[in-house]
Amino acid sequence: MSQTDALNDDDLEKSGESLIDFIKSSKAESALQGAREKLQEFFDHHIKTKKTTTEILNSLVHTEEEVSKKLLYLEGQETQMMQEIERMEQEVQRSLSKSHTLNSEQEFLQQEMERLRDAEQEIQTLQQEVDEDTTEVIPSVIYVAQLFSKVTKIKLEVDTEPLILRGVSYGADVVTPINIDTSVRSSCDVSDELWSLVNTEW
Repeated sequence: MSQTDALNDDDLEKSGESLIDFIKSSKAESALQGAREKLQEFFDHHIKTKKTTTEILNSLVHTEEEVSKKLLYLEGQETQMMQEIERMEQEVQRSLSKSHTLNSEQEFLQQEMERLRDAEQEIQTLQQEVDEDTTEVIPSVIYVAQLFSKVTKIKLEVDTEPLILRGVSYGADVVTPINIDTSVRSSCDVSDELWSLVNTEW
């Protein structure tokens, strides 16, 4: 090794020691440690921020799901209420229709009542006429037959075969003959048929 090389090695060693002394004296290690601590704090803050952001996003997703569920529930409730309103409207219409029908029936019954009162009055008048025109005692059967004939406009023959009901009805627009075998018909059927011949238009 030459003297120059030895000198250079000495200079390099001195420079290294000087550099180490300078680093120690300049507190670079302390600054590096502070930088490491700040970097760790920044990393911790980043992790905490990321966790908080994730929690906020999860909460937002959960809130959106709850809002969607409530919205669907409210839509279902609205549909149900609309159906209920429609049902009530139909019920009101049926009630109005029924009320109209009842009013019509009541009016018909009132007319029928008036007709029956008029018929009763006419029967009383006929009875008075019969009482006034009769100069002798009439058997009750004949009286009832005459009254029946005047009210119903039906004249029955008295000299028919047994169990045969024969006569003529003048109650309708046309004259209707009557010929009923009461042996094969119930008294109710016979009565219904006779009353069907009576004109109800007073």
